[in-house]
Amino acid sequence: MAKTTSIYTRVEPEIKEQAEQVLLKLGVPMANAINMFLHQVVMHNGFPFAVKIQNKPLDLSMMTMNQLNAALEEGLADVKAGRITSAKQVREELLGMLES
Repeated sequence: MAKTTSIYTRVEPEIKEQAEQVLLKLGVPMANAINMFLHQVVMHNGFPFAVKIQNKPLDLSMMTMNQLNAALEEGLADVKAGRITSAKQVREELLGMLES
């Protein structure tokens, strides 16, 4: 189908630049990426990915001191209660998942 409609939008310059760099590595022009996104919206009858608010901070720079202390306490409680998984167990589980 011929492309006869244009979309004009304002975006944060830094995000646009970062996206362009990623798309450049993929060899996909921005217009094609946007067109692919819109096709996916139609195919999924909504966003093609989960849109939700994170309940937990994504990294230390987003955490308050209280949140960091709470996370450390939670981790320490898990260790004390034996709720741990060894690196060997994690590796075996991951390899098992890859073989399935």
